[in-house]
Amino acid sequence: MTENVYEVMEKNAKLLKLDLSSDEFACFVQEHGLSVQSVEDIAKVFSYLGKKKTETTIQTLLRLSRLPLKAPRTFENFDFSVIKGKDTQRLKALPTMSAIYAHQNIAFIGPAGTGKTHLAQAFGYACCQRGMKTYFIKMSELRDKFIAARRAGKEASVLNSLVRPSCLIIDEVGHCEFDKENTRLFFDLIDRRYNKEGNYNIVFTSNKNPVNWRANFNEDDALLCALDRIFDEAIVFNLKGESFRGKKLETFALQTSRVQTADDMSVKPSEPLR
Repeated sequence: MTENVYEVMEKNAKLLKLDLSSDEFACFVQEHGLSVQSVEDIAKVFSYLGKKKTETTIQTLLRLSRLPLKAPRTFENFDFSVIKGKDTQRLKALPTMSAIYAHQNIAFIGPAGTGKTHLAQAFGYACCQRGMKTYFIKMSELRDKFIAARRAGKEASVLNSLVRPSCLIIDEVGHCEFDKENTRLFFDLIDRRYNKEGNYNIVFTSNKNPVNWRANFNEDDALLCALDRIFDEAIVFNLKGESFRGKKLETFALQTSRVQTADDMSVKPSEPLR
């Protein structure tokens, strides 16, 4: 019997939402005169159930996150070897997940095809693996969600749903325009998450430098206040270089020829008699 079997039992009981402390289990063992083997067998059952509960929770979080599940983008399948520069180690340290525990937002800025969305989704995927709620949304989808909420009078409900996740990923900032009301809702979202307690952050991707984001928002004061909160404690990765896309593209040169038809092969009419 391992030394920490009672602590393991208590941990798995919590995962299963059972009110069972290590002290209580120890008393149970003594009262029933259980053998070492019996205690180990019970601990194995609880460990199995705890593991299964954890796996079920992770799958549920991934399903609700809107991250791709068939071909997930993870840190494991991102090619860090193609990234060069003096700050490469900071990027490679992302899998430590220290950013979300340190309450730091992340922004991936750079041209199309440089891995911004892959890295953002990989961060969200890792959050789900650690039991943290994650939600992925494109900026155009966020705009449409705000418009629909305003029409239905459900702004508060929508904001609550976006404040709730530990990790909120907003993809392609700068690809669409926000009117004044949407910009104010965007500020409310940022402000509420800024003041939220616990482990959380926002991950952004954009082709534009944040100083140029204001071109897509129609309320300067609200946007400036939002940017102030976003980048108060943040990590910004400026990605440069050629696009990763098209690396597996195969091009073949082909030529077509006209197929003869029955009309083409028919005998020409004979010349008239003289």
